Amino acid sequence: MTDTAGAAWEPKATYGPGTGASPTGEGVVRRRRRWLRGVALGTAVLVLGAGGAGWAAYQKLNGNITKDTDAAAELARYERERPTPLVHDAQNILLIGSDTRAGDNRKYGRDRGTQRSDTTILLHLAADRQSATAVSIPRDLMVDVPGCRRPDGSRTRAQFAQFNSAFEVGGTACTIRTVEKLTRIRVDHHMVVDFAGFKDMVDAVDGVEVCLKAPIDDDDAHVRLAPGLQTLDGEQALGYVRARKSLGNGSDTERMDRQQRFLGALVNKVQSNDVLLNPSKLYPVLDAATSSLTTDPALASLRGLYELVRGMRNIPTERVQFLTVPRQSYTYDVNRDQLVEPAAEQLFTRLRTDSPVAVVPERPASPRESPPGQQQAYRGNPGHSDSDAKPDDPSHTPSPAPTFRGNTAAGTPCE
Repeated sequence: MTDTAGAAWEPKATYGPGTGASPTGEGVVRRRRRWLRGVALGTAVLVLGAGGAGWAAYQKLNGNITKDTDAAAELARYERERPTPLVHDAQNILLIGSDTRAGDNRKYGRDRGTQRSDTTILLHLAADRQSATAVSIPRDLMVDVPGCRRPDGSRTRAQFAQFNSAFEVGGTACTIRTVEKLTRIRVDHHMVVDFAGFKDMVDAVDGVEVCLKAPIDDDDAHVRLAPGLQTLDGEQALGYVRARKSLGNGSDTERMDRQQRFLGALVNKVQSNDVLLNPSKLYPVLDAATSSLTTDPALASLRGLYELVRGMRNIPTERVQFLTVPRQSYTYDVNRDQLVEPAAEQLFTRLRTDSPVAVVPERPASPRESPPGQQQAYRGNPGHSDSDAKPDDPSHTPSPAPTFRGNTAAGTPCE
């Protein structure tokens, strides 16, 4: 501090009996020390106060996350039948979008006391954290669903049924066991988010841009949008990713493609410096994200989530890939799906072994090709799988790595 003349300010000494001061300056030194201690104490109070606010925010965000202990206990019962991880540090996270109509979600339909997995994505993070691959699993895919524990404690019989029925009868644990049985990939973590949580996330980043080639008017999805480049808020975004019957051919295939493109745009928005480097924007994103999540116990804390995403923050958007498991119409019901082999097993093998997965953008099918999302979703040797290779056979020529129809988080919305 300085006075009006610009000289350094010092406490003035008072000399006299009982003052403890002396012309030698000892009193000045003691008073200066007390003043400095007071400044230090005040500074400490401010720092601790700020730290307290930070700790309060941390505790709030930490307490937002719902811990899925029931699923953890159920999975522990079946540990012996679960796949063994093959690659150290690679991670597989199952992302489940719940279509529950309970609570705030009641306006989206009648609450029947049950919920299904409207969207399920298996997210594979490479061990070197240089790529992330998100694979959509169709809700109508016909699969072997194991016997599972219902919410009331009773148990179901193993059955061949639609994939999303697993979540309805046995919740997260049943869905994870079904995915592991289908893919032989160990699911390390899981996250469940409902309609309200999805909306809050989009609103927290001030909306997400999408490009609409045609207007959308869907009463079931509660959405009406004009064509062209649009910035969707949470409510509009939810309608956009849920709409099906009013768009294209009305298939779940197109809806999954739309969901993947939207998630790519959302990843792009969250990775932007405008969000990550702006505390006033980052906190609402964290608050929305944590409030909407139900996770396995290992992820049910900010520390757990931080450890998961720490290695993801530097993944280039062009290495964040989205695709759908190769499938086609089910032989006995065109309204259901079945896997296309060997394409599906090729994909699962590459994820299990942490091998690169390449995607190519969707292109219009020629008259001689299958419709989009079916056989042409896989390109490679249809009669050979890399898992059949014999390294010791000198005559063996490895087949080229397959590619799958999909997209990445890179690029502009109107490409």
